[in-house]
Formats: sequence, C-alpha cells, structure tokens
Amino acid sequence: MSPSASRLRQRLLSAGALIGFFLLWEAGCRAFGVSDLVLPRPSQILAVLVQKLPLLWPHTVQTLSTTLAGFGLGVLAGVLIGVLIGSSRLAYDVAYPLLVGFSSIPKVAVVPIFVVWFGAGTVPAIMTAMVISVFPVVVNVATGLATTEPELEDVLKVLGASRLDILWNVGLPRALPYLFASLKIAITLAFVGSVLSETVAANKGIGNVMMIASGNFDVPLVFAGLFILAVMGVALYAISAFIEARLTGWTQRKTDMAMG
Repeated sequence: MSPSASRLRQRLLSAGALIGFFLLWEAGCRAFGVSDLVLPRPSQILAVLVQKLPLLWPHTVQTLSTTLAGFGLGVLAGVLIGVLIGSSRLAYDVAYPLLVGFSSIPKVAVVPIFVVWFGAGTVPAIMTAMVISVFPVVVNVATGLATTEPELEDVLKVLGASRLDILWNVGLPRALPYLFASLKIAITLAFVGSVLSETVAANKGIGNVMMIASGNFDVPLVFAGLFILAVMGVALYAISAFIEARLTGWTQRKTDMAMG
C-alpha cells in the first residue's frame, strides 16, 4: 500500500471512530434517559452552538488570541532558555532544578499573583498561558541540543567552526523534531492556562462563559464551550503537525518507507 493511500485510510478510520463516538454518546443518552444536567446529548450541544454562535464568537476570538499570544511568548522564552541550558553544562545544573520546581507549582496558584501585578483581564490570561507552556519547550529543546554527538562537534571544531556555527548549523536543526514535539504539547497546555485564568479573573472568553453557564446550571452551554476549545486545540495541533512535516520531513523518511 502506498504512503498516500495508507494516510487516507488512517484519516478515514479516525473520522469514522469520531463519528461513531458521537453516535454512541447520543444513543446512550437517549436510551438511558440521561438528564441534560448530567450529560447533554451531542445534538443538544450542536443546537446550542448554532443558537448562541453570535454570543460565543467574540469570546472564542478572545480565548484564541490570548492563547496564541501566551503560546508565542512561551515558545520564544522556552527556546531561548532551552538553547542556554542545552549548550552549557553550568547553565543546565543551575537553571534546570529551578524550572522543575516552578513547573511543579499549580498554575491556578499563580493566577492571583498575575491579577495583583497586572489587574484582571487579558494580561493574566496571556501570562498564565505563557508560563504553563514554557517547560515542555525548554525540556525538548535542551534534550535535542544535548543529543548532538561530541565526535561531530570535535570534527567541526577541528575544521574551524565556532560554537555559534555548530549551534546554528547542527544543534538547532537536530533539535527541530524535539521542538515540534513540544509545540504539540505546549499548545494544549496554553489553552488550559488561558481558560483557567478566564474563569478566575476575566469578564470575557470561553472560560468566563463556561463559569457563568455552570453557575446557571446551563450544562449544554458548558459542553458547547468545551467543544469549541477542543476544536481550536485540534486545529492548532494540526497546523503544528503540518509545519513539522514541511520543515522536518527528513525525520519521517523511515516511517514512510515502512508504510510503503
């Protein structure tokens, strides 16, 4: 089977599994008479999405923009810190324990601090999305740089390459697969951070809508918010995977050969 036919088959199977999941969900709720307050049916969630789309759209744009802003800042900071840690043993020994300790702090605990510093609104959501997405980027970039063979570095140094030349021409390209692997994780975490902040200290965004809806026992609207977040997360994941395939296609060669 050709690689293209195999990928098409995988996509059809994934789509079929997703459709089957929603059909099973719908049938189970109808068969057992599950209350809307416990678990609304997919058809009800879809009806809420269609009915309240004009209301939900500005909040969706708000959440997406704050998430992307925090994600972008987190990736930038993560790459810079990852390069520093991966290129220097001293920096690794000093900074890595601090990063591990900071990543262990529940991010809900830092939201009130951001509110005190920046006030309620968009900035705390951006900052929360940033800090929650930094750690996976740092770890993966540092790991990618650390996998550069010492023998290769020695050969390049003998040929006259500086540390910056080695980093730019060998280390960073070798770290790209690790970076894109971390981006797929970081983008989902960024949504968690922005929505978490919106539920605590914002008057706009999907998190705020879900908090108000839960207070009003409007469970279908809560699930509609979850569905919007899931769709945005999958879309950004797919974009990351597309860019990864274009920039690091050489890492997929063995997989494609095996599929053929």
